[in-house]
Amino acid sequence: MTTDELRQIDLFNPSEEHKMLRAAVREFVVREVEPQAHEYDRKELFNLPLFRKLGEMGLHGITISSEYGGSDMDAVSAVIAHEELSWSDPGFCLAYLAHAMLCVNNFAQNGEEAQKKRILPKLCSGEWVGAMAMSEPHVGTDVLGMLTTAVADGDHYILNGRKMWITNGTIDEKGTPADAVLVYAKTGEKNGRAQISTFMVEKEHAGYTVGQKIKDKTGMRASNTAELVFNDCRVPRSALLGKEGDSLHHMMKNLEIERLTLAAMSIGIAKRSLQIMNQYARDREAFGKPLASFGQIQKYIGESYAEYMSAKTYVYDTARKLDLNKPGNRLDTDGVKLVAATMGKNVADRAIQVMGGYGYVGEYNVERLWRDAKLIEIGGGTIESHQKNITRDLAKNPELIL
Repeated sequence: MTTDELRQIDLFNPSEEHKMLRAAVREFVVREVEPQAHEYDRKELFNLPLFRKLGEMGLHGITISSEYGGSDMDAVSAVIAHEELSWSDPGFCLAYLAHAMLCVNNFAQNGEEAQKKRILPKLCSGEWVGAMAMSEPHVGTDVLGMLTTAVADGDHYILNGRKMWITNGTIDEKGTPADAVLVYAKTGEKNGRAQISTFMVEKEHAGYTVGQKIKDKTGMRASNTAELVFNDCRVPRSALLGKEGDSLHHMMKNLEIERLTLAAMSIGIAKRSLQIMNQYARDREAFGKPLASFGQIQKYIGESYAEYMSAKTYVYDTARKLDLNKPGNRLDTDGVKLVAATMGKNVADRAIQVMGGYGYVGEYNVERLWRDAKLIEIGGGTIESHQKNITRDLAKNPELIL
């Protein structure tokens, strides 16, 4: 490849299709998402009508085969969508991620053919809202410690337990549950180790209800978070994905795209924060000079840009290499989320500092972006879990340090 050809490669938009996708999502964000972002955050409301419009754009099934109503796109496309949506409204984007990545992509990767043909078109269109339920009131990262159980009973399973911190757990203020939720539950033990299985629970299944909607969150207020309760919830055997005990395999197949798109959300947050603080530093004067002429402000902006571009490059390079059907890069999908999560929070924090009192109020957006950014250090695996995974992987495979 010649030097000129290398210069023409756009890591962030590697094909014409990617450029068109970014342009379409960006136009939608400016026209539809941005005008409602502050209001829905302030009122802690999920904009369901706007969410359904993402289905009309093909975004709900962005990584799904067209056979099931999807758009047949790749990991780079998923990253583009999450970056652009989070530029304006990370809370709304989190609801999208919980649906499109945690539920839809997960189900497409691990479901049976008959299950997928019946359910995926409804999820891809946005007719149904999906969720994934793993965390419990006393269990987060320690998946094998979950208490929710599923017991075989003839042609059915009976689920009992509670799930906590579930994004899209409810879709409105009335406590209506998500139409379809992937639920992880213990189905027994083998060699002293819990066997976790995956079930697709639907709204019509008796015994599946919303407990409490979690209010007064620091950030991500435009996405609903709720407790889910399964009280003798009776689901058909056909609701089981794969075989009993397959859940850890299912989780591993989906964790990489989940963490990659969460990292992309941080990229969107950082980009918007950097744009706002840069503009403010150019326009605002102190002692007769633009703020941008002062060394401390230059430090904030310079470091923010360098860290943003470093993380963005890492995210898109990892996305370019990720095969959605054959995941196998836990090292770098942990790495991008570890780096990007803290970067996004720090850049938003610096934006507030540059803007002073103006940055501390909602009108200028960066305080909301800062609040939203913190969740990415916690959700989808804490930054401590990424540190642990990376250290373990490198201890086993030191040759990965290139």
